Amino acid sequence: MGDLVIGARSGAGEPEGPGGRVTRSAESSAPSAAVEDAAAQTADEHGTGADGPSEPGRPEGEHADGSDAEAPAKPHKQRSFLKELPILIGIALILALVIKTFFVQAFSIPSESMQNTLQVGDRVLVDKLTPWFGSEPERGDVVVFHDPGGWLNDEPIQQSSNSFVRGVQDVLSFVGLMPSANEKDLIKRVIAVGGDTVECKDDGPVKVNGVALDEPYIYPGNTPCGTQPFGPVKVPNGRIWVMGDHRADSLDSRFHMDQPGGGAVPVDNVIGRAFVVAWPVSHWSTLPVPDTFDQTGLAGALPVAPPVAGAVGAVALLPLVRRVRARTDRRKES
Repeated sequence: MGDLVIGARSGAGEPEGPGGRVTRSAESSAPSAAVEDAAAQTADEHGTGADGPSEPGRPEGEHADGSDAEAPAKPHKQRSFLKELPILIGIALILALVIKTFFVQAFSIPSESMQNTLQVGDRVLVDKLTPWFGSEPERGDVVVFHDPGGWLNDEPIQQSSNSFVRGVQDVLSFVGLMPSANEKDLIKRVIAVGGDTVECKDDGPVKVNGVALDEPYIYPGNTPCGTQPFGPVKVPNGRIWVMGDHRADSLDSRFHMDQPGGGAVPVDNVIGRAFVVAWPVSHWSTLPVPDTFDQTGLAGALPVAPPVAGAVGAVALLPLVRRVRARTDRRKES
């Protein structure tokens, strides 16, 4: 099919020339040319062009702002999605790294020590934000913490034998999208905090500051003490006493009492509190603090200092109060 050329002024149909090209005959083009000449002469006499009145010193065919009247508008080129994809991936990885570092991190459960609360292979999300604001673990929290030393000496590091798979795992674990196989971290339940006295005799129950705990989360068939009764133990300040919910299959604080800290874990080793089971979907659940840790008197040993300090302050201020009262009485008498 030939090119299509349309006359600038002729609106009538034109006969086709050779090759299917639309051309103008001599008869049709002559009157049109005469009309164009007359229009051009009139425009010259009145100082106007096709685009309106001309201005002195401005070239013909140019707008007042200096732009070329004949130049076509340049189409806006959109960036290819394939070119944007690496940028999007980079931003996503940076955000994931920031979230992992300051907010939330995923951890995988490698053992049966927290059954039936947590199963092997579960992925839990750990809150890492609140410790940045000075929040410390509380009784009943399920926490992830670094090995205080000697707790995981015999635990093998499980990694894929495929170097490519290991590389992908390392990258994803670095940005927090996958639990790390290199870090030796543990997950247990906080039973007592610094200043508490904790013990468990014979078949239990576990007692904190003399208050017995009701522990429905313990693995069915286990006793509260498991195979390792202990205590009473005074937990040092700045440390926590932790135990697994599967008392018969958890090498927790009970089994490390011969180490520095007497089996208690430094608070500085705590990464954060596990608050939800995120994977698999069939195991999805939250990890709230059990009601037994809200018992009256459980923290009775801790708030002694404030009342004592208040009483001492009141005694110290008593002479001042008496002098003010005596002065007031004298003013009334006068």
